[in-house]
Amino acid sequence: MRSIWVTFSKEGIHKYPAALDDPLLATGDEYDVSFLGYAHRHIFHFKVWIEVFHDDRDIEFIQFKRWLEKLYNEATLQLNFKSCEMIAEDLYLAIAKRYSGRFVRISVAEDNENGCEIDYPVHSRPIKTYQEGNVDIDTNEGC
Repeated sequence: MRSIWVTFSKEGIHKYPAALDDPLLATGDEYDVSFLGYAHRHIFHFKVWIEVFHDDRDIEFIQFKRWLEKLYNEATLQLNFKSCEMIAEDLYLAIAKRYSGRFVRISVAEDNENGCEIDYPVHSRPIKTYQEGNVDIDTNEGC
C-alpha cells in the first residue's frame, strides 16, 4: 500500500473523571492516577497516514496537513475533555467523509509521550447506517 503522512500538534485541556474514584485508578499508592480526574493541559501530537493511489500528489500532503489543522483551528473538531482514542475517532470520521475508500492510520499522543495508534482499513468502518424495518442497523460490523 502506498500512503502519505503528516504531523501536527495542538494544545488541549482534558480530564478523565473516572480516575477520581475508580479504585483501579485512585489506588492511593505509586500507581495512583486520580490526578487525571482534574482538567489538565497537554500538547497533542498527531501523525496521520492516508492511502494514495499514485505517485504524483494524489493528495498533496501540505494541503492535507493544513486541512487537518483547520479542523481544530475553526473548532470543527474539539480536543478538550477527550481521550486520545476519542480524538482519533473524531478525526477519522472527518477524513473518511472527505476522502472515502482509503486506508487511514491515526496516532495521537499526549506530550509526545503516551498515546494511541488506530488503523482504519478500507471498508471496515462505514459511516452510514441503514434501516431494516423500523430498526436502525449499524453497518460497522467487524470493528
